[in-house]
Amino acid sequence: MKNNFKKYMLMVACLSWFNVSYSQNEKAASGKFEPTWESLSQYEAPEWFRNAKFGIWAHWGPQCQPEAGDWYGRLMYEEDNKAYKWHLEHYGHPSEFGFKDIINEWKAEKWEPEKLVTLFKETGARYFFAMGNHHDNMDLWDSKYQAWNSVNMGPKRNVLGEWEKAARKLKLPFGVSIHSSHAWTWYETSQGADSKGPYAGISYDARVLTKADGKGKWWEGYDPQELYVQNHALSKSKGSVWDWPEGVSVPSQSYYDNFFDRTVDMINKYHPDLLYFDDSVLPFWPIDDTGLKVVAHYYNQNMSNNKGQLHAVVFGKKLKEEHKRGIVWDVEKGICSQIQEKPWQTCSCLGTWHYNRSCYEQNWYKSAKTVIQMLIDIVSKNGNLLLSVPIKGDGTIDDKEKKILEDIAAWMKINGEAIFDTRPWHIYGEGPSTEKLIPLDGAGFNEGKNAPYTSEDVRFVKKNKLLYAHVLEWPKKGTVIIRSLAKESPYLKRNIKNIELLGYGKVNFKRSSKGLLVNLPNNVIPHPISLVLKIW
Repeated sequence: MKNNFKKYMLMVACLSWFNVSYSQNEKAASGKFEPTWESLSQYEAPEWFRNAKFGIWAHWGPQCQPEAGDWYGRLMYEEDNKAYKWHLEHYGHPSEFGFKDIINEWKAEKWEPEKLVTLFKETGARYFFAMGNHHDNMDLWDSKYQAWNSVNMGPKRNVLGEWEKAARKLKLPFGVSIHSSHAWTWYETSQGADSKGPYAGISYDARVLTKADGKGKWWEGYDPQELYVQNHALSKSKGSVWDWPEGVSVPSQSYYDNFFDRTVDMINKYHPDLLYFDDSVLPFWPIDDTGLKVVAHYYNQNMSNNKGQLHAVVFGKKLKEEHKRGIVWDVEKGICSQIQEKPWQTCSCLGTWHYNRSCYEQNWYKSAKTVIQMLIDIVSKNGNLLLSVPIKGDGTIDDKEKKILEDIAAWMKINGEAIFDTRPWHIYGEGPSTEKLIPLDGAGFNEGKNAPYTSEDVRFVKKNKLLYAHVLEWPKKGTVIIRSLAKESPYLKRNIKNIELLGYGKVNFKRSSKGLLVNLPNNVIPHPISLVLKIW
């Protein structure tokens, strides 16, 4: 079996090498970039992205309607999963009321995109992301190649188009996340049936329904198979939802072509400044080069639209060094342990990716303090933070999320100059949190595994001739000692003329062989989350 898989991958590589064309409807833009890693290695992340540091993401679609958390469209078809039990209680059995019917429930009746994007910008976001589609395979724009889209059904609104209009009006770079490559395997649970109980052996809706079955129903004229894409054999390998290992059910050429057409159609209509693929490396990699073709098109078109300058950013996960030369590394819910040579990004969320009422009721949200400390650590290592703010099915955020954003905004108002437009210093920091490496787990997933920060935990960034020292916790005593800035420090050989506590003013200090000792003002705390010292 391994030999067959290797032969298959070799065949894919050969087809790519000889530039074999397929029956795609959309045409790839020509230009500087070809769909190979060697060609993409010419890429350099634009300075605007390196300066931005912080973005906010509306990871919002029909799976937010049940308010029951992530991957609802897959887990509702797993008989013993809590999502299945929730679905049974609230909607009925998935043989009769499937995910397609959740789409019809999603109306977004209170959604005001400009109001939300304004709030996100006021929070401090320097770019905004919207979800174009998720693994549920529904396009959230006026898609030419997917009839199951938000204009035809659900809210009957051009969700992506309205987000884009709001972002452009507020002069925020606009990003789109694309997750649909996984629908092929992600929806495989919908091919199943209950193993016990009154519905034992009765197939779920995705297995049996056809376009003809929609006569007289809300989805009349639409083919469920175009949504579920399950007219194929199940994968033999376990854990095949995410990557494309040996044993996975390999997609058809028409599936690859449809992904290309849909994604290129979106790019051509909305010209996103950033493009996020929820994939290991790129869509379908390494068994197919469709993702490479999309990226080459995107880069070439972006250069054409920007007088020969490339302003675009593409993200992928689990990248090897050769891949990091062509696209930007995204780390999901995790943080690197060291400064990275190339710009990178962490994507994380306040709660779960899709809105989950349990996060609200049980206070599971990240606090503003947690978000800010993450942001500081990430920026000190040459990264950006993309923060998802879960949105309810009706298009609103809850009061607890709003309060967190307001708290972040208040910190940014005082300390934002030590985040935006900065670059990493010689070392990213000092203190107990730097003494133990916390390895990434797959695509990331190491956040929250560090011990609580202390007043000895410091992170450094620079801007021109200025050095900023972020002290991650307020000291109980009125002094801060920074050992990396001692008199004989190899990192800062020049004299220190002044130090300012952001939000207050100049403070007294003394530099010795043991470190830089800074005296903080009595009973003055510009913001309780953390403090920043501006050094020149």
